[in-house]
Amino acid sequence: MIVIPAVDIKNGKCVRLRQGEKDRETVFSVDPAAMAKRWENEGAKLIHVVDLDGAFEKGPRNLPAIKTILSRVKADIQIGGGIRTEETIKMFLDIGVKRVVIGTEAHRNPGLVKKACRLYPGRIVVGIDARKGLVAIEGWTRTTDMKAVDLARIYEDCGVAAINFTDIYRDGMETGPNLEETRLLAESISIPVVASGGVSTIEDIKNLLSLESCGVVGVITGKAIYSGTLDFKEAVAIAGKIQSNQSY
Repeated sequence: MIVIPAVDIKNGKCVRLRQGEKDRETVFSVDPAAMAKRWENEGAKLIHVVDLDGAFEKGPRNLPAIKTILSRVKADIQIGGGIRTEETIKMFLDIGVKRVVIGTEAHRNPGLVKKACRLYPGRIVVGIDARKGLVAIEGWTRTTDMKAVDLARIYEDCGVAAINFTDIYRDGMETGPNLEETRLLAESISIPVVASGGVSTIEDIKNLLSLESCGVVGVITGKAIYSGTLDFKEAVAIAGKIQSNQSY
């Protein structure tokens, strides 16, 4: 299993939101690239970067900060937030992003995702964020009536690299990941699943490791590694002892 640190950018700063609410932010650094470099130095092979302003405003808003990260970090970068068009997908991949995470448009425009998967094999991730099992879109500001598992099933056999699954009620709350919902999703599809939301301690990492056999290949952690309740190096070391049959 791979442990993936999150670098969320808002107004050019590295922040964390509680349950995705933009007025409940904590600023951890004015230099997102320095934070990304820190996690690389502590063992990160992939870094999850989110343009929070882009998610709320429906298009890239922190491109200078993202480019700085790409110039200073050798680890792979995946980017999400406000990715709504084929042009934006191409732009990010052209500047050196390893994978692009598509959220809202995965719900609204499956054709865009499927075309991107054909054009860029293995480089497209579908982000599914859910409240009580229902898909949320538009920077988590609107909850749909579609079940997360039903959205995921649309992308079977399309070449999606992974499903990033976030339980919004757990995100930024450090209450532990939603193991049951994550397991149910992973068992329902053949696409690798990356868990997100609620990770607080090394015990949460150990608990998620038990889901590897179900197809959970990674975990994204944010607030816990910034606040210090989770030691990132330790998490990487423990996760690295388990060899997954699925690659990501």
